[in-house]
Amino acid sequence: MILAGVMIPRLAMFAPVICCVPSRRLQVVLTFDDGPNPESTRKVLATLGSFGAHATFFVLGEKARTAPEVLREIAAAGHEIGVHGDRHDRLLSLRHPDRIAFDVERAQGAVAAATGQRPRLFRPPLGHVSPRTALVARRLGLTLVGWSVRARDGLAGTTAAVALRRVVAGLRPGAIVLLHDAAERSQREPAGVAALPDILAEARRRGLRCVSLSQALAQEPSQ
Repeated sequence: MILAGVMIPRLAMFAPVICCVPSRRLQVVLTFDDGPNPESTRKVLATLGSFGAHATFFVLGEKARTAPEVLREIAAAGHEIGVHGDRHDRLLSLRHPDRIAFDVERAQGAVAAATGQRPRLFRPPLGHVSPRTALVARRLGLTLVGWSVRARDGLAGTTAAVALRRVVAGLRPGAIVLLHDAAERSQREPAGVAALPDILAEARRRGLRCVSLSQALAQEPSQ
């Protein structure tokens, strides 16, 4: 049961995790992991711009340090930046809290150096939230973010058609969609990059606006 709590973020067993936005508005949140990549991230930015859509990018610190200009382009286009760890350590949730904090703060520092803004949104690698992750999130004042829909486009075998089908199946108001603007380790272009125009076209057909997570949360009327 504890293992399920770590591996399934929507259970929020150890800390609050935002996996959807209970929305009365016709909007969805598109999120992109594992960038920035100078080629594929810029393709994503161009596609989002052509549809007037906004998104939230969960970036890796080591990639941010090698492509700070791409981070500045993300911010300049009005998109939101969170962190996804520094090196995408798949065992990060099992590390000592000090190690987790060091990893996250290093990623935050890379974003701050490029954009002047220090992110407070954190999507842990693989979405794993352990008691240690929860402790660090509280210590650093982080908001943990999961997803309600994912394309699984981080997998090499996923095609654009399959990614599209998976996203469209869960495309409804308040959804948080997990896509990738870069591959975790290689220079391979994730299938979600090619699927993105059709995803945005389908969202438009359904009357759904694509906004950043902070935009979606800010626009929710008070209860």
